[in-house]
Amino acid sequence: MKKLFNYAALVLIASLSTFARAEEIRVMTSGGFTAAYKILGPEFAAATGNTLSTALGPSMGKAPEAIPNRLANGEKADVVIMVGYALDDLIKQGKVDPASRVELADSRIGLVVREGATKPDISSVEGLKKTLLGAQSVAYSDSASGVYIEQQLFKRLGIEDQLKPKSKMIPKIPVGSVVATGDYQLGFQQVSELLPVPGVSFVAKIPESVQSVTRFAAGIPIGAQHPAEARALLTYLASPAVQPQVQATGLDSVSR
Repeated sequence: MKKLFNYAALVLIASLSTFARAEEIRVMTSGGFTAAYKILGPEFAAATGNTLSTALGPSMGKAPEAIPNRLANGEKADVVIMVGYALDDLIKQGKVDPASRVELADSRIGLVVREGATKPDISSVEGLKKTLLGAQSVAYSDSASGVYIEQQLFKRLGIEDQLKPKSKMIPKIPVGSVVATGDYQLGFQQVSELLPVPGVSFVAKIPESVQSVTRFAAGIPIGAQHPAEARALLTYLASPAVQPQVQATGLDSVSR
């Protein structure tokens, strides 16, 4: 089965390479899809002869490395990969070609504990609530998932007042890293951003009834230097042939 999958992926990128010259494609990507991009990007580059110049940054926020701020400051890009609604804001602002928008994957929030620690049962809403109330400290990201946890999840569970003194939004660095060091007992972030972090154990996704699903999408900025090559890359990243690799990073494929 793996050989069949690899063959299908190679056929796809080989066909794409016939329509694109070898160029340097500038890509800006935010956290949730980055693990998948780091696998698929080099495969695309090797098969097509293109090179990928990659800048990492969040989909929103005040940090200078945030993708909207990079573009506003004059940085050039051929592809932006980011949270769907943040991409839509750039489209409304006339900064990204609306016809280029491609939906890539859905990202769900999960929980990690320090490696070797007992994994709590969060398979039910009641179990999640009990775990949060019993925790000494809770960390969550400064991205879309963390905003949801801070502004909505704790309220929905009815434990906002209890969690406020012992929970914190962690800027810029992976939440798993502060759990691995023991600075925080529980860490919540999009699953695809938790799995690559050493020193932590993945527990589970939070229950679907209180889950927040973040759609990742991509597009081509207005004035991109290599739009044809950019379209070929987006076609590849969204293709059925690569979905097993996308799913292996903790993302869920988009129904098409």
